[in-house]
Amino acid sequence: MITTAQRFTALDVFRGMTICFMIIVNTPGNGATTFSPLLHASWHGFTPTDLVFPSFLFAVGNAMSFVMPKWSNLSQREVPWKIFKRTAIIFLLGYLMYWFPFVRRDVAGNFIFSPFAETRVFGVLQRIALCYGIASLIIYYCKPKAALILSVLFLFAYWILLYLFGDATDPLGMQTNAGARLDVWLLGEKHLYHGEGVAFDPEGLLSTLPAIVNVTAGYFVGKYIQQKGNSFEGLTILLLTGAALIFAAYCWNFSFPVNKKLWTSSFVLLTVGLDCVIIAAIIYIINFKQKTSWTYFFEVMGRNPLFIYLLSELGAILLWFFKADSKTAFYQWTYNHVFSYAGSYTGSFLFALSFMLLCWLVGYILDKRKIYIRV
Repeated sequence: MITTAQRFTALDVFRGMTICFMIIVNTPGNGATTFSPLLHASWHGFTPTDLVFPSFLFAVGNAMSFVMPKWSNLSQREVPWKIFKRTAIIFLLGYLMYWFPFVRRDVAGNFIFSPFAETRVFGVLQRIALCYGIASLIIYYCKPKAALILSVLFLFAYWILLYLFGDATDPLGMQTNAGARLDVWLLGEKHLYHGEGVAFDPEGLLSTLPAIVNVTAGYFVGKYIQQKGNSFEGLTILLLTGAALIFAAYCWNFSFPVNKKLWTSSFVLLTVGLDCVIIAAIIYIINFKQKTSWTYFFEVMGRNPLFIYLLSELGAILLWFFKADSKTAFYQWTYNHVFSYAGSYTGSFLFALSFMLLCWLVGYILDKRKIYIRV
């Protein structure tokens, strides 16, 4: 029989694996020489890296399935307040992370204040916050069937909105899709992500709509595991559900291509399907085969996921901010003088792996001291 503690172990491992992979793909030693599986698909298509962020949202929903029963003892005033408070804190942390370190160098090398007018508003933590908040309210106030119907409607509504309000000649283009148009109109180009060379935010407002489904799906899977995860039949159904969603995503791909940066509805089906398969495999290995010698490494990361993610991002920002000499940031200097000797691609990967292990060490120290930072 699967105990609650074991279920949490499986969840911690799944979440920890996601954080480890997230740090590795976010901190290559040299972006120009990164192994292709560690890069996002350039537009339509899918790589292993594209699974990372939706898996984190799936884990958020999975965790909610354990937390929601505890809210039954709270009043209907307290629950919305808890949801709104946590949503606001996570969103603010994400915003401050993009603003950090609040200063920048001008052409003369002097420090000047980074204005709010040029700070990105949406982003990874902001999407986590919005998806968590909206999904929590849906699940708390709606019956399971209604929440499931709403999730399906979100996927189809997003499909329709992109084709209705995007450019008729290219409704799924980077700058011509409805989501990009909404973000530019709502926030202006300077508040958007420019990593693609243009003002386009892959975590924009409209594409948050289908991303909510990754959280609600994680919740339903978590509930199912609690009810049926103690049997081979239960895991078989979870695997078959995952396979069915992957097949549905493949079929939908022909009319609504899998695209992480647009967070298309077919992308949601594909990632939820893969996550069902992965978490079923983890539960089988841990709880049925009783093979747990490997799990602690990932549990460390999974017990403080938001903190370790923030640590990795802020650490990378500081390594780019401070310079080893007048022209070279510590980040680039470390790669050039330490890791590049292993080869351009291998060295870039080893840099990312080492950075992840450094973050893991912090998580290990926190875990040994029983320090778990909750937002």
